[in-house]
Order: sequence, then structure tokens, then C-alpha cells
Amino acid sequence: MGLTNLRLHLLRSVLTALGIILGVAAVITMVSIGEGSKREALATIERLGARNIIVRSVRPPESNQQQGGEQRSWVMKYGLTRDDLAVIRENFRDAEVIVPIKEIGSEILRADKRRASQAYGVTPDLPKVTMVSVDRGRYITSADIDEATMVAVIGYEVARHLFPFDDPLGNTLRIDDHTLEVVGVLRPVGLAGGAGAQLVGRDLNFDVHVPMTTASMVFGDSVVRRQSGSFSASEVEISEISMMAPSRDRVMVDAKRLQRIIDVRHKQLDVQMIVPYELLEEARKAALTWNLVLGSVASISLLVGGIGIMNIMLATVTERTREIGIRRALGATRKDITTQFLIETGVLSAVGGLIGIGLGLALSVGVEFGVPMLPEAPLIGRFFPADTALPTQITMWSILLSFGVAAATGLVFGIYPAIMAAKQDPIVALRHD
Repeated sequence: MGLTNLRLHLLRSVLTALGIILGVAAVITMVSIGEGSKREALATIERLGARNIIVRSVRPPESNQQQGGEQRSWVMKYGLTRDDLAVIRENFRDAEVIVPIKEIGSEILRADKRRASQAYGVTPDLPKVTMVSVDRGRYITSADIDEATMVAVIGYEVARHLFPFDDPLGNTLRIDDHTLEVVGVLRPVGLAGGAGAQLVGRDLNFDVHVPMTTASMVFGDSVVRRQSGSFSASEVEISEISMMAPSRDRVMVDAKRLQRIIDVRHKQLDVQMIVPYELLEEARKAALTWNLVLGSVASISLLVGGIGIMNIMLATVTERTREIGIRRALGATRKDITTQFLIETGVLSAVGGLIGIGLGLALSVGVEFGVPMLPEAPLIGRFFPADTALPTQITMWSILLSFGVAAATGLVFGIYPAIMAAKQDPIVALRHD
């Protein structure tokens, strides 16, 4: 009888379940957006190396101060040294790999094209601790290190900017006054503006890599930066050292040991240490909080849907008072009346939950595929950057939880109208118009 009543009042039933439908869909969609963003951030940090420990040379704070408000020129020596590298290698012999990086040059040139230098002396092990990989050609080899060859591997954006119409491989470019042959082009790395760029400190697509021995012997330790009428020169032996711990369990232990070594050897705060694993854990905690917030906001829709069901069922009790009286007069017990109304609310919430699951899945998939198309949309496209994206990740727990809450909400909010219906006095109910 409960199912028959729902079918006879189909429009009312659909409108009653609408709150549950939208609530479940909102929970699934919002959680999938939060989970997708979380996994994207975690994947970026993971790709940068959850076992990596990065030590980077930084200009001491006092070196940025200018006296008398005048532009000044200076040469400052700071940061990591070759002795630091030797000490680190001596103290961390079980590290999987220890990779030094050395900044070189002031600008990169080819014909009439030039750009500020983002060139580094590296070793063949660099791809093990970063996201770089070769798209065409080859990377720096041990032979390049041994012979200090004048070769370079360039990033995707460097190839696009300096060689717009030519094949970079086999061609040459200049770093300051030195000519190098391009032997490889790196794959594009999606780091610009994201968490990865903050960790690495630069956009890897603009990198130029040369052998470490070439960087030391040919370019030296001085790096000059010219800016509108003034220049600054720094002398840094090693710009960065990346060390890969033998296991994740050792990352924090090795990081503390390395920090103690740095603190002893560098008193002027010219070295910064970054541990991606710490950021990974922080990102996980932040993502959990974000999911709880999104889930809580969406759960309000389920609460509103449950209240809507209760209101409609209370109105139904008044409307069906005479029917309840006839059933009671013919022998129906209070349990029978309660069961009938609970079946109606339970079916409404369960069916609404199933429809909401379908709608939530559709919205989650639609968001991931639809958002990247926004930059090409007429009228509104100009408001979105070309790389606009909103990754989603559908989780089973959000589906089960939202459906369970929807079903429970229907039953909980259906109990009161069911009890009110069962308490109707048969004689009074029969006299109801």
C-alpha cells in the first residue's frame, strides 16, 4: 500500500526526494573535486621525490640591504661549497644518490634571441632526483663529465624560444661568451605556477644543463646579474645539493642529521633545506581537512532533504487521516500504520539516494572534462587561463557514506510522521473530512 501510494502521487514523491537527490549528488561531487585536487598536489610532490632532501644556497638577508639608499655593486661569496659536498658524501655513504647543481652564466643567447640565464652544471644522476627526462637526443653522460665537453641539454621552453624553426639537436647556443652544442631536449614539465615550481624554485622548462666539470672549469664560480644601470655578482661554488635517502623511513632521520651538519658549517643563514616528504605529510593533513569541510557543507543538503521529507509526510498524515481511521477500524494495528509510513519515507530516501549517486557521478566526470574547455568557450573563455583544469577523483567511501546517510535521514525524519499517524484515534479519524 505504501508503494502504491507513492506511485499514485508520483510528482509529489519526486519533489519530496529532490532534496535527498541533490544532497547526495553534492556530497559525491564536492568530495571528488577535493580528492582530485588533493591527489594532484600529492602526485606533484611525490614526483619531486618523497625520499629527496634538498639543500639550497640562498643569499643571506643582510646582503639585500642597500646603504644610503644608493644602488651599489658588490661580489658576495656565500652558500654551499665543494667541502660541504665532500662532508655530505662522507656522512651519508648509504644515500642512494647525491647530486650537486651549480648555477652558471648571466644570459643565454642564439643569434638575436636572448634570455636571462637559467643554466646549471649537473651530473648524469640529476634525472633520478627531479622530474626531468629527455624527449629527444641524450642527457649528460659520464664521458661528458670526464672530458668537460661543451655540450648542453635544453628545456622545452628554451628550445621553443631559441629554435622556433630549427631542430635544436646539433645546433649551438651561447652562455655568455661560451658556445655549446645542444645534444638533448627535455620533455615539458607541468610545474609553472604550481606547488612543484615552489619546491624546485624555478620552472624546469627553462633550464639549460651542462656537465658539472664544464661549469666549474669554464664558467667558474661567479654569477653576474645585470639590472638597469647596476649589477650584482655572487660567488657560489654549489647552488644546490639533492640527496635521495635509501628509504622513506630514513628521510626525516637523515634530514635532521643533515640539518645539524649545515648548522655547524654555516652560521650566516645562507643555506636552506627543503624536505618534500614533510610537505607531503602537510598536504595530506590539509587535504583531509578540506575534504571534511566540503563534505560537511554538502551534508547540509542531506539534512535539508530530510526535513523536507518530514514536512511532506506530516502533511500527508493530515491528508490521509480518514484512510488511517478506516484501516484502524478494519483491524490494522499501530505497528501496521507505522510500517506503512516508514516504508514510504524509506523508499523515497533510498531511491533518491540512488538517483543522487548517478547524478553525482555524472557531475564529477562532467567537471573534469568540461572545465578544460572553458578557455575556448565564447564570451566567458577570456576569463580562464589556457591551462585551466579541475581534476576529480571519485571515491567509494563518499558514495557509500552519502547513500547510507540519505537512507538513514529518510528513516529518522520519517519516524515522527509515522508515529503521529499511528496515534490517530480511529473514531476521530473516521469523522475527519
